[in-house]
Amino acid sequence: MPDLSAATRGRILFGGDYNPEQWPEETWHEDVRLMKDAGVNSVTLGVFSWAKFEPHPGAREFDWLDTLMDLMHGNGIGVVLATPTSSPPPWMGRLHPDTLPVTEDGRTEWWGGRQHFSHSSATYRRYAAAITEDLAARYGGHPALTMWHINNEYCTFDHGDQAAVAFRRWLREKYGTLDALNTAWGTAFWSQGYDSWDGVLPPRQPHYMKNPTQVLDFRRFTSDMLLECYVAERDIVRRHTPHIPVTTNFMPLWFGQDAWRWAEEEDVVSVDIYPDPRDPLGAQQGALVQDMTRSQARGPWMLMEQAAGPVNRRGVNHPKPQGMNRLWSLQAVAHGADAVCYFQWRQSRQGAEKFHSGMVSHAGEQGRTFQEVKRLGAELARLGPEVTGSHLESDVAILHDWHAWWAGAQDGRMSTEVDHAEVVRAWHRALWEAHLTTDFAHPEHDLSAYRLVVVPQLYLLTDTAIENLLGYVRGGGTLVCGFLTGVADENDRVRPGGMDPRLRALFGIRTLHEWWPLHAGETVECDGPGGGFRGTLWSEELQAEPAAVAARYKGGELDGLPAVLRTGRAWYLSTLPEPDALRELLAGIAADAGARPVLDDLPTGVEAVRRGDLLFVLNHRREPVQVTVPGPHHDLLTGGTVTDTLALDRYGVAVLRP
Repeated sequence: MPDLSAATRGRILFGGDYNPEQWPEETWHEDVRLMKDAGVNSVTLGVFSWAKFEPHPGAREFDWLDTLMDLMHGNGIGVVLATPTSSPPPWMGRLHPDTLPVTEDGRTEWWGGRQHFSHSSATYRRYAAAITEDLAARYGGHPALTMWHINNEYCTFDHGDQAAVAFRRWLREKYGTLDALNTAWGTAFWSQGYDSWDGVLPPRQPHYMKNPTQVLDFRRFTSDMLLECYVAERDIVRRHTPHIPVTTNFMPLWFGQDAWRWAEEEDVVSVDIYPDPRDPLGAQQGALVQDMTRSQARGPWMLMEQAAGPVNRRGVNHPKPQGMNRLWSLQAVAHGADAVCYFQWRQSRQGAEKFHSGMVSHAGEQGRTFQEVKRLGAELARLGPEVTGSHLESDVAILHDWHAWWAGAQDGRMSTEVDHAEVVRAWHRALWEAHLTTDFAHPEHDLSAYRLVVVPQLYLLTDTAIENLLGYVRGGGTLVCGFLTGVADENDRVRPGGMDPRLRALFGIRTLHEWWPLHAGETVECDGPGGGFRGTLWSEELQAEPAAVAARYKGGELDGLPAVLRTGRAWYLSTLPEPDALRELLAGIAADAGARPVLDDLPTGVEAVRRGDLLFVLNHRREPVQVTVPGPHHDLLTGGTVTDTLALDRYGVAVLRP
């Protein structure tokens, strides 16, 4: 199958979503002039154009797109052509109410925004297939076409009657019989046993809490139904253009999609990243999403969307300070991106996102945003032949699984203060601040290539995953697990003893007596090497093998009980150490396992990533910094030579070749 290299052809794709239907035709030619000035070589067309293509049922108005495709090709700009199916025209909902999604409390989500479609509606799917078929037939042979972009940011949930029928069908395929369903869902609790498939519904608003396994299966079902929609359109365009790669854009660490499974169905894995420029950990958030996307892609990936300046959905929408857009874009390249794109090319003058920035802002050609975009485009053109197609190597993997996240997010959990995504961020932050490049992996993946595997939290683990972790340690790998791991099986049934017995034996836990969640701001003191540390979010009343205890709780109800355990190469943390302590602990374990940073003695706030033969050094600080880099190296961005000491301006970047 084709991959990203089929579209890049040795260059970094640079551009963004282009919505020319919002502008008069004379603006199109001005846009092309500015695109060429900025080094844009790729635009995405058609993402939200369904009403323009099909203004009433069955109509087809493609002449304007013909003009745009020819215009782009004539100026050397490739087109990522989108199917417009994320935003159906108003006539569809008006004529076919079954295409509209319904919330869990029975409210219909109406047209007037976007993503207002029921993934289970046969009517929606029929119209989506028809417009996709006609686009593929018309433009499959156009020389401007470089990639297909299916839909946009799949994120629809539907609890309506159409979804109920599809949910029952999905459950029949999964369980076969009602007895098996009742067993899996634990319906003996609260008299929930089903005597007919017709009684099974999506989890709608109940009097009290929902059945957690029903909710878990509904989240699995929703991901699968959206994936069915994607695959149906993908297969249409693939039939017409088997040589053209196909993608759809993920949202970062999005709750609603099992992105591991989705990535297997994509030729190119792409993502949208919008860290808050005011967030002191914005760069780390970007690195996390980049590491996860690269791992899903198993190689180069596509940054489909980012903001050149402010977004419009935060309470206060700050622009990016001068240099930050360049810094974060080159950070994505360092972490494996072969495409750096934006939403959108020209900032809209009307509509819900008119205050969301564009590569060309309301300030126009002379604005700071466009001038920075021009500089970045020139630099990416220089880097393209050197970097595209190259890979990153990592000795460290973070395990993540959407099913564990979904199961752990149930209403009746032990603590609403424990947020799975935030725990993952905390562990990634610790490794990132220790200057360790990390991959992400599914708990059932082959882990043998990694010196260190960390599990921030996997509440749900299958038997296959547990045996995989045990085999990894037996094979000589170092494993570090956080609290609330291995508590439940795939049906959210609590395992004997509150944690799988195989994992308890691995970590030296005799008995897990009680979970002791902590309130917001509450901490527990722990002793241990280096003077001890404070734990947050969680603690546990454990009885363990004495030789396995690496740190104990100090004071309070758990005084003297184990806090951190170690048996051989397996570690267990029953609390979340504060950031500095977690960083130091993981950095020490990583060093013992043979996993080391790319550069030693990096200043705080400076990141070093090796991609292929190139060393990226990125200064995320607001002030200049000096970095020791054993040389000599050639800086591909400046053309200069670096010998031993590298000077970086605030938000500065160097890309060094030995």
